[in-house]
Amino acid sequence: MREHCPVVVLISGNGSNLQALIDASVNSNFNIVGVISNKADAFGLERASKKAIPTFVIDHRDFPDRVTFDRALIAQIDQLDPALVVLAGFMRILSSEFVQHYPNNILNIHPSLLPKYPGTNTHQRVLNAGDQEHGVSVHFVTEELDGGPIAGHAKIMVSPEDTAETLAEKIHRKEHLLYPHVVSLFASGRLEMVNNKAWIDHQEMAKTGLELR
Repeated sequence: MREHCPVVVLISGNGSNLQALIDASVNSNFNIVGVISNKADAFGLERASKKAIPTFVIDHRDFPDRVTFDRALIAQIDQLDPALVVLAGFMRILSSEFVQHYPNNILNIHPSLLPKYPGTNTHQRVLNAGDQEHGVSVHFVTEELDGGPIAGHAKIMVSPEDTAETLAEKIHRKEHLLYPHVVSLFASGRLEMVNNKAWIDHQEMAKTGLELR
């Protein structure tokens, strides 16, 4: 078990998933040791500051390309020495160099039931397809965009009255339960990525990961 597992959270905006992680960490086995944003006006920075969590801004616009930005990000993260890097609305595609620097130790949350609907605009795409269910996935980050092994997911039903906005609200509620749960599993040592697959309690997980009901 990783006692009070140190976690760094990367954000770009409002930080509602960050808030869920902050709230959960009070009585959990992980500790947020830093929050880094690529945008100085990200409201998530205020959320962290209110709880005396160190915050940092590394503006991607200050760098000529993605690789040099990621190297600056790596330098800051390494100073904080986390066991896990958590992406919570971090709107930057990470370079291979970044992913390889933290092998098996990066989690991301995505608003769809992966592998369906990687990328953006997931709620409208669900509606356009006429899907009867939708959901959210937490996955390990690999060099493939939204393609890493899934650690956990949660489902919602899509009603005829739903819009992209109402689906987003439903998904947010599931996200705020699922993400702290998965992070805690990692912190306990029960969850890990082995050979590009998610494992729980030393056994390979189903491709859809654990389901939070």
